[in-house]
Amino acid sequence: MTTRNSTFFNYDDLTWDAVADLPRNTPLVLPLGSDYNFGLLADQLNFPPRIGILPAFPFGWRGSGLEVPDVLFWKYITNLLDSLRDDGFSHVYCLAPQGIDPQGTSLANTDSILRQPHRVQYQEVRHLPQESEKGKVILIPIGHTEQHGFHLPLSVDTIIIDAIANGTVAYPHPTSEEPNISISATRSFSLPVMPYGVSTHRASFAGTMNAGGRAFEDFWVAVIDVLVAKGFDRFYFMSGHGGNMSFLVNIVKYAGERHRRIFCATAFLHTSGRIGAEALSQYRTSAIGGMGHAGELETSYLLHLRPDLCQMERVVDETDFVATPDYYMDWIEGGSLVANPPWDDDTKTGAYGAGSHATAEKGRLWLEAAIKEKADHVEQIHEQHERREKRRNAGFGLWGKFK
Repeated sequence: MTTRNSTFFNYDDLTWDAVADLPRNTPLVLPLGSDYNFGLLADQLNFPPRIGILPAFPFGWRGSGLEVPDVLFWKYITNLLDSLRDDGFSHVYCLAPQGIDPQGTSLANTDSILRQPHRVQYQEVRHLPQESEKGKVILIPIGHTEQHGFHLPLSVDTIIIDAIANGTVAYPHPTSEEPNISISATRSFSLPVMPYGVSTHRASFAGTMNAGGRAFEDFWVAVIDVLVAKGFDRFYFMSGHGGNMSFLVNIVKYAGERHRRIFCATAFLHTSGRIGAEALSQYRTSAIGGMGHAGELETSYLLHLRPDLCQMERVVDETDFVATPDYYMDWIEGGSLVANPPWDDDTKTGAYGAGSHATAEKGRLWLEAAIKEKADHVEQIHEQHERREKRRNAGFGLWGKFK
């Protein structure tokens, strides 16, 4: 899109080396929500030659329809903007609806906030599931914006987990009363996908964002607080990015401690449980190490979902991970050791794996398996919650004394 003398581009469509090559005075803008006037934005920035638009942050600010405390929201945003500054970019902005005032929060430089009248704002925006969704599992898909080698865009994790979440909501399943008859969809509702997670290896390759582990945990616990207060009691954090996982485990534990009558769960990534692992084994052609990151699996997904964003002529297979029996990298990681060495030790291009083995057909098959796996998890969450509530209501154990 071009407005007068300014051309807009999607930041997350780029590869990391394309981000590394951008002039450091290129304005980069992170919008809160969507539907802003880009002509006005170009005017606000004095019509620079190019303006990069980051993925929209879907909710969290006052008026978004799913609000968390200001200090928690703005810390998340501050960490994301600082990721860009750490990469050397000097013109970094958050684009917000008119009336947003982050004064008194962690945002030190409020000059980095651009404000506009917003076509979809305040009472018209509804990210909260409505009354009719109570009793469903609330899916919370979280991707990320990070490097994926020379051949894939920064948006890989977000594209994949968004497709899986949407597929899970629509997945048909049998009713318990009539096991041979399928109804239209799982008992689930998906929040908008979050395109920003945690990368503790952010400095290794350009383009990678980082919400920060503590800010990430605080934000998502606050989201659960809001939803529980509205009467929702079943939640499933679905991650498309491995760096989110240890923090999501903490979030689930905090949420369960704070809200004793909910069931909040997560799982290690996707396509990795008993259904997904079987599908990986059935269709993969790379050896162990070929699916760590931007390898056979994620590249196959993108070839199926967004082939226009794949640059297969630029694939570089890298499988020379410093592996030992209890520490190695593949999609389903192995070994008992947990560590976080610099990515620079193991990859020159940002890829851990064999992207050259990827095909769109494998991506289609693995997406089907991932959706089936997540739909199965939804039903298990329902069963867990319903059976536990039955015990509680019957006064099982200490529930007979303490409510």
